[in-house]
Formats: sequence, C-alpha cells, structure tokens
Amino acid sequence: MITSINDFQKPFFIGIAGTGMSAIAQYLQGIGKQVSGSDRYFHPDQPNETKEKLEAEGILCFLQNGEGITNETDLVVVSTAVEDTVEEVIKARQLNIPIIKRAELLAIIAQSKKTIAVGGTSGKSTTSAMIFDILQHAGMQPSIISGAGLTSIIKEGKIGNAKVGSGDWLVIEADESDGSIVLYTPEVGLLLNIDKDHKEIDVLMDVFEQFQQHTKEFFVVNQSHALAKKLSVNPQHNFSVDTADNAAYHAADFKQEGLNISFTINHSPFTLNALGKHSMENALAAATVCHLIGVPLTIAAEALQHYEGIYRRHQVFGQKNGVWLIDDYAHNPAKCAASIQACQPMAEKVIAWFQPHGYGPTKFLRLDFVEEISKVLRPQDEIWMSEIFYAGGTAVKDISANDLINDLQSKGCNAFFVENRNDFTETARKHFTSNTVLLLMGARDPSLEQFAKKVWEQI
Repeated sequence: MITSINDFQKPFFIGIAGTGMSAIAQYLQGIGKQVSGSDRYFHPDQPNETKEKLEAEGILCFLQNGEGITNETDLVVVSTAVEDTVEEVIKARQLNIPIIKRAELLAIIAQSKKTIAVGGTSGKSTTSAMIFDILQHAGMQPSIISGAGLTSIIKEGKIGNAKVGSGDWLVIEADESDGSIVLYTPEVGLLLNIDKDHKEIDVLMDVFEQFQQHTKEFFVVNQSHALAKKLSVNPQHNFSVDTADNAAYHAADFKQEGLNISFTINHSPFTLNALGKHSMENALAAATVCHLIGVPLTIAAEALQHYEGIYRRHQVFGQKNGVWLIDDYAHNPAKCAASIQACQPMAEKVIAWFQPHGYGPTKFLRLDFVEEISKVLRPQDEIWMSEIFYAGGTAVKDISANDLINDLQSKGCNAFFVENRNDFTETARKHFTSNTVLLLMGARDPSLEQFAKKVWEQI
C-alpha cells in the first residue's frame, strides 16, 4: 500500500510520454527517485523528442513490451488511458508490484508539500504557470507539476511541464475531467470557472464542491463566474473583473494593443505579453493567490511583465504576408470562443480553424460549440473545421465536424468544412486578406504542433 512519497524509490510509468505522466516522472527524478517508463509512441530507431528529454534527465525509457519492469520496480504508475490488458500491467500484477493511477500519485506528492491546486474547466495551465513565475520572482523557489510546458522551462532544453524548487510551495493542476480533483487536500484551492466540458454542470458542481471542502486554508473563487461564485467561502479570498461585487481583488482598466495587454489589480498597474480578457482574468487569479500567501501585488506585476507563456496557449508564430498565425490548445466551447475573441483586436478578420477531439465529447458538446462560437464571430470572421481527431478505441463514429459546420451555417456564420486538415491552407488561402489572424485550435492530438509548423511554412 503506497500512502507516502517515502514508500517507493523505483517507480515505472506506463505511458510516460503523456503530459501529465511526464511531469510527475520528472518531478520524482528531480527529488532523487530512480524513475523509468515506457510509451506506445516509443519505437525502435525512431527519434522521439519527449523520450530524449526524459533520458537527458536520467529517466530510463523503454518500448511498451514489459522489459522495463523488473523485480526492483517497487511502484507502477498508469494513466487513465492505460487498460488492464496492456502487457506491462499484466507483468506488474504477476510480480505483485503496487499499481496506482497518475492522479493518486500526484495527490501523494501534494501531501509532501504546501500545495496550491488550480482547478476550473479553463485556464488551469496558464494560471499555474503564472503563479509559479510570481513565486519564483519573489524568491520562494517553488516547484510545479503542470499540464503544459512553460516556455521559460522549455528554453532550458526540458519538456517544461515540471520543475523542482527547494522551497515549501508546489503548484499543481487539479483536473476535473477524470474526477481526480477530489483527491487533493491543498493549502490553497483555486477555482477559475465552471463550464460544461467533459461532464454535465451538476456533476461538475458536485466535484468542485468536494474540492472546496478538502481545501485547508484559502479557497479562492472567481466571483465573475456565476457558477464558481456559488462555491465561495469568503469574499476576502476571491477575485472578480466586476468592480461592483464584494470580492477583495479586482481587475479593471483593460486595454489590448497588438500582442500586449494592460490592466490594474486593486489599482496596481500590470502589463503582459498576452492576448484577451481571459489572460487578465488568469493573471488576476494568480496575483490573488500569491498575495494571500504573502507576495505583494507590485512583485506579482514585476514577475508577469516577463511572463513568457506556455506551450500552445496562444502561441504566436509571427506574421507573414499580412497574416498572423496563432496556435492554441482551445478545445471546449468556452475556450474556443475566448480564443477567437482574444484575436479580434489584432486584425480586421479572424479565420479560426478547429479540430474537435473525440466523437463522444464532440457529440456531447455539439450545441454548446455552435452556440458559443456563433456568439463571438463578427460578420467578417470565419470558422473552419476538419474531421474529428480519433485516438483509437471503440468510439461510435456517429457525428462529423461537418455537422457542427452545418449548424453554424444555419445561424448565418461563415463556416467551412475541409475534411483533411492537410488541405486546409490551400483551400482557405483565397480567404486570407492583408489584415488577418489565422487561429489554429485543438487538443489531445500530439501531431498538432507539427501541423501548425506546416501551416506556417505554407502561408
């Protein structure tokens, strides 16, 4: 039975290349564990950047054939995507090695530190990165286990989603999509928002209420968000972009010029290299949390002035022939709408391309996608979609991205379907003007990074 971080020394990760798995693996290696793992994306004689970066940290990587698990392995960690029929799970059971899920291990790690757990259906990775940057700038030497790579850490040649600091504080993302958020007992719990994503609203409310009950010291809520506000414990710990309410921390005076935003938090000026009001809201959340644990707002503002962003969150490739290219992880209705809105001040026209992920999730969110996207598109803007990303398994393919496009067209939107995304740039090229933002959106598909690079070459 594994109940403490001291109960194991040689963990093995099945599916180690996944973002959540690789982050924990790197963290454990960084605190002195002997970590190894395998992944179905590792193939003989084929380069794999994640594998190379893990090995550079001293983590042993294997093919997913069982050879990496030995009698010395004292813990096997699995992600939710790993099934019981995988050869390595069978071998671990034969050797009586304890098996736990990634989220359970993260909860055990969190117990060993003073933890800030960032929850909500949107903005977790960005806000976690901002909190980490502020605490680091304040000299508090924090640690982070994130769902996305921080540009500042990627520049060190690492994956970027984990770092071990010598201080007391650990920043983690608390994921609601698999219900694992209820496992954490953080000193600080942060609730950014609640939108329909992987689950229905009533299920999410129950999950986030348990998150609130398990938080030990400060439960921090975005009072601008009606559903999140319902779970407020103390307005003195809360933040809002609505200056009329009674939250203790307010953001105001928002301006966006080019690729920069400026605003004030409780009258302290902030500037960021970022886009959109949602970026201000994330910065407000981060500054609130840090102020509650002792960091002055002026220090937070200094830190965020140098914030470099995270991987595939409004990642700006640049401008060619009058077209800006931006790559974003947006994948649920609220995120897609916010992403499109954030690009609108940059150019006369936004052409947004989106690849939905999963047949089940797309069917579940169909009406919400259509409603949210149609609300924010200006008359001159366009939405394009390619076929749904299929990750394998037994999904029923009873919906197409084209169904969403037809729904959007019926609402009067400029909406277009191009089944194969490799045909997108050439098909859409005649729609590019000299004052356009081309926004690429999608998640879960590891090849989207390469797709964005290919589009950039083709513009």
